[in-house]
Amino acid sequence: MIRPAGAASRVAFVKMVGAGNDFIVLDLRHDRPRGSLPALAKNLCRRAQAIGADGLLIIEPSRRADVRMRVLNPDGSEAAMCGNGSRCVARYAAQRLGRRRVTLETRAGLIRADVLSRDRVRVMLPSPSPVGTRRLTVRGRSLTVHTLNTGVPHAVVIVGRRVDVPRLGAAIRRHAAFRPAGTNVDFIQIVNAHTLRLRTYERGVEAETQACGTGAVAAALVAAWIGQCRPPVTVYPTSGERLTIRFARTGDSWHDVSLEGAVRQVFTGVIS
Repeated sequence: MIRPAGAASRVAFVKMVGAGNDFIVLDLRHDRPRGSLPALAKNLCRRAQAIGADGLLIIEPSRRADVRMRVLNPDGSEAAMCGNGSRCVARYAAQRLGRRRVTLETRAGLIRADVLSRDRVRVMLPSPSPVGTRRLTVRGRSLTVHTLNTGVPHAVVIVGRRVDVPRLGAAIRRHAAFRPAGTNVDFIQIVNAHTLRLRTYERGVEAETQACGTGAVAAALVAAWIGQCRPPVTVYPTSGERLTIRFARTGDSWHDVSLEGAVRQVFTGVIS
């Protein structure tokens, strides 16, 4: 099905879902498809016109870890890391390597992953940046926005029950304060000291997604930083599938940060 060398005309793929985020996984350790990967991501991730996904996850050989993971967004841009995507790749790699623990090389650093059960995976993430706070005027509103990098940049806004995620998220994502690359945007509702609700507008997808792993981590760390929660933190994204965040804090620094949640393999196929 996959040619042993060179550019392949037929490439197998796996469709996976991590807590609501859906991904196309391509194992390119031994072969590569014809054409550019950004163009492939733009083509395959289109909803209703192709396979459809929040992103294309590429698995490549690594000299530093068990595998290397690359993340291509639906617009063709490449992200440094993806929280729920890393859990999907970890489950895929663990099954094929016959292990319950694997390491992933990403542009954001090394990730250690543990397959806890057939459908649940925990990843230990690189240490996030300290939390920053700024006031921004967005669509005529003055907002307090908390910023940090959990592998990719996030802007976190604490809200009530109602928020126009598509419009407000897009405006913050492209705000001059975050130029030139922009940011992911998370809107969180603090339920109690151990529970948050989350809606995320993702850069590269350019829409609200059903879940965001790095966004869930960002939400939990910001809520802890302002004194409104403590670990472990259960985060419910739009999908309703819970994510569990654990972490430790020393001053302004975060360490031992983990992201745990459900992973499912939905179907397999061949791209020709």
